[in-house]
Amino acid sequence: MVEALGVDEPAPGDDALRDVAETFATLGSDLGSMGPDDTLDALARAAVERVPGARWASVTSYEHDRFRTVAATDDIARRADAIQYAVGSGPCLDAIVDDTLYRPRDLRYDDRWPEYGERVSRELGMRSMLSYRLGHDIGDRVDGLNIYSDEVAAFGERSELVGLMLATHGALAVALTANQERVENLQKALLSNREIGVAMGVLMARHRVTRDQAFGLLRMASQNSNRKLHEVALQVADTGALPPIAGDRPRREPAAE
Repeated sequence: MVEALGVDEPAPGDDALRDVAETFATLGSDLGSMGPDDTLDALARAAVERVPGARWASVTSYEHDRFRTVAATDDIARRADAIQYAVGSGPCLDAIVDDTLYRPRDLRYDDRWPEYGERVSRELGMRSMLSYRLGHDIGDRVDGLNIYSDEVAAFGERSELVGLMLATHGALAVALTANQERVENLQKALLSNREIGVAMGVLMARHRVTRDQAFGLLRMASQNSNRKLHEVALQVADTGALPPIAGDRPRREPAAE
């Protein structure tokens, strides 16, 4: 459900749509090599640059029953978020939980968040906001985009539309980068498991031990050498031998008489 508050405005024209399209093109070129958190930083910056009326922006993450700020354009946005977390109420928290959009015109007099509105306006000079839930889930994590202004009714219909399109595009970008990371991590895990399997086979054939015993030897060598298991497995696969235990000295052959 989208909350529609504020005076009527003309529908965004060609210039506004072109501006949004340019934003998407810039984001698309910038986000290719970013991880999810870097993508959220770029999204917050784009919100301030492109949403009419915006002065500050942040991204709130909700995970394991806890809210935290994972991206922000500056410390003021982080402090505004922190007040919401402290009082347990605010447009951003409700946007994430209710899966909707909130556009309070004047936080000082909005009876939906009286404590938050009083504090954020008095302490930071905030007057109006735009809050969206980003349409992606990263595991058990859900994110929300917060856009702040120090002016009353700073955000109109055009601001709401541009912000919504940014939130939608950003959510897709974050989901894509998160999936890419999962694929890369899975590939690394599969490669590591294959290397361990090869090393176990080498040890089983050379020392005539069982599968469990071969894995135990690898694990012991990993602990004693303070190296990762897959690194030890690579050495075993390449050399056919376990690395020496720290402190061991190589044996010398007796000198020929």
